[in-house]
Amino acid sequence: MRLVAVLRLRIIQKILIGFVHAGSGFAAEILVDSRRRLLFGAFQTSLSGNGVRTVANPNSLIRSFLRRPLMLDPGDLDLVRRGFSPASPAVQPKLDAVVRSFAAGYNAMITGRPGEQAFPDMSPELRGFAFEGAAMSAVLLDLLTLTGGRRLATLHRHAGRRYAHLIHVGAGWAFARLHVNPWTAIRAHQPVLRWLAWDGWGFHQAFFRPEAVFDGQVERSARGAVLSIRDQGTGRALWFYAGADPARIADVIGGFPQGRRADLWAGIGLAAGYTGAQPADVLERLLQVSDGYHDHLAQGAAFAAKAHCLSGVVTSEVASAVKLLTGAETDVAAAWTDTALAAVKTAEDSPQTYERWRAGTRHAWSLHSGGGER
Repeated sequence: MRLVAVLRLRIIQKILIGFVHAGSGFAAEILVDSRRRLLFGAFQTSLSGNGVRTVANPNSLIRSFLRRPLMLDPGDLDLVRRGFSPASPAVQPKLDAVVRSFAAGYNAMITGRPGEQAFPDMSPELRGFAFEGAAMSAVLLDLLTLTGGRRLATLHRHAGRRYAHLIHVGAGWAFARLHVNPWTAIRAHQPVLRWLAWDGWGFHQAFFRPEAVFDGQVERSARGAVLSIRDQGTGRALWFYAGADPARIADVIGGFPQGRRADLWAGIGLAAGYTGAQPADVLERLLQVSDGYHDHLAQGAAFAAKAHCLSGVVTSEVASAVKLLTGAETDVAAAWTDTALAAVKTAEDSPQTYERWRAGTRHAWSLHSGGGER
């Protein structure tokens, strides 16, 4: 019992430290005395009416104690306040809505139950971001209470079943926040898709540490076979960091080593396709500045197409973006990812298999586009 409480305490302190670094003032206030309150709370005993000694439920204590510091202030995620490049007046509100939706989903999971998360009052095209946020807080809570991923599994079984990609990505945010490898102590994941957690890891680190990440730094735990997956997430974050501006994006990617640029462009394609934030003329410029990486840009956009098709919500903006970046209709691009995934389903569940999935998607694009760059 004492070992479990100490493990919980260490996880809690990691979370609080992460939120301090992210700008949560209240977390900073309570971090100093968290050790005393949590250790004593976990072993609190009392006498019931019949004289039997009982132990307070540590999960209830944890939930009530940490609910407020775990909540995200949407202002702490504000893109302009974080120093990100401003987008055009027509695009900035769309990017801001993404951030607010993520925070809303995250906070809803902290205060509610996994099976209740459906976000009916949210615009349908933004619900994916809410599920991404909900998955992050579900994993944080699952790690705190050592449930093995019960909340995350429940979230996925209910309304989140249409957002499997976003849920795996959102889980990666939590692992990055704690700086523990996916899927430590969490069993609620799917083969191949589980590697998307490293994509979420990359987005989280780039969002909260953009200067270091876009200067090329990579933490030790995200190197090796998972680096390319992490860089796809970094590319997604770059879409927001650069204000979705093609020239800024190309400038940042150009500062990376040659071997990492393709994965960053895949992340850009995923973000551009999923947000549908930019009009056709801007996406045409994006194609121009990504010369030599159109296959990776298209692969990212195809992943976005699949995520939207699975959700059942494909807006005209998304359909237009996918068409421009892949040369195919949304359902066709989404089918590329299905075919590529089916081809690797019997392979060992490893980062290399995930890369074969991406490569198969690029191959399908190549066949569709005539076997070469557009």
